[in-house]
Amino acid sequence: MKIAIAHDYLIQMGGAERVVEVFHHMYPEAPIFTTVFNGNRLTENLKDADIRASWLQKIPGVKDNFKGVLPLYPMAIRDLDFSGFDIVLSSSSAFMKSIQVPKRTFHLCYCHTPMRFAWDYDTYMERQSNSGLFKRVLKLYIQQLKMWDQRTSKNVNQFVANSSVVKSRIRNYYHRDADVIFPPINTSRFKSSSSIGDYYLIVSRLVSYKRIDLAVEAFNRNGLKLLIVGDGPDRKRLEGMAKSNVKFLGRLEDDEVNGLMSQCRAYIFPGEEDFGITPLEANAAGRPVIAYQAGGALDTIVPYVNGVFFKKQEVDDLLGAIAEVESYAWDVGKIMKHAQKFDERTFMVQFKQYVEQAYVNFLKGG
Repeated sequence: MKIAIAHDYLIQMGGAERVVEVFHHMYPEAPIFTTVFNGNRLTENLKDADIRASWLQKIPGVKDNFKGVLPLYPMAIRDLDFSGFDIVLSSSSAFMKSIQVPKRTFHLCYCHTPMRFAWDYDTYMERQSNSGLFKRVLKLYIQQLKMWDQRTSKNVNQFVANSSVVKSRIRNYYHRDADVIFPPINTSRFKSSSSIGDYYLIVSRLVSYKRIDLAVEAFNRNGLKLLIVGDGPDRKRLEGMAKSNVKFLGRLEDDEVNGLMSQCRAYIFPGEEDFGITPLEANAAGRPVIAYQAGGALDTIVPYVNGVFFKKQEVDDLLGAIAEVESYAWDVGKIMKHAQKFDERTFMVQFKQYVEQAYVNFLKGG
């Protein structure tokens, strides 16, 4: 079988891009189609990949402002050529699920979520610093984009969701069914530590919908040490809010992040995410997670096994969960064993078998 991989854009390396890394490991000969990529940001695991970008790649400055060309993405993906491939695996949280493939080509979409900025526009834009006029104009465009997104969902032969909540969104927005296969975690990267530090940890892109501000407010109040790894457009606002016990470390290498995870008192996960790979990475390092009780965390957090929930995105609720973590005797072995259920080796076996069977069913017309 001749296979192609397709991913929205390779500009920032997050959880979805980790999935693409595993796809590339599984199918090293498969080219990776994308709209635009930044070679300086690619992880080592993707440096040898055959990456084929759309004509958006030629627009000056697009790598630094890939969101600024939002209206062009539907046109860019329409021009990608998938002729000659038996299977196309799209990895999508935005546009790539809408690609057009030849009639005899099987298109399986691994969906991280239907595009959040369209279907949950108000939440996504709530804390953005854009002007009111810009938001109103953008909202008009978003209404058209949602209709396009719904219409082009028919281009997918089979959906696979990365979590139960994403499966529900696919049903609600696209009126399609999906099976759930949880994303892969490279648990072998992480080791537990016999010494625990005096800090809590967040590793995240700093964008408003991830609710890092909630954590900053909570730690401003309790005075405990919080380390925040990552960067993004919300960093300046967050730094302006934070007291001296909250430190922003920017982007760090994987080895540095691994070390911080293994010695944190707990990992803070304050937003509603589609799945959430970093909490399980913290678990793989033996540390518990404090997570907002929504989204993908519902599939991964088992109270008093690998973490605790807080029910409302409010400072008092988060502070209560921090107190719970401090008062509980955590079993590092149980935490790490839980993370192993999501290991990438398990994912690769399960996903490859799923693709092969789905392709057989496609050929049979099922």
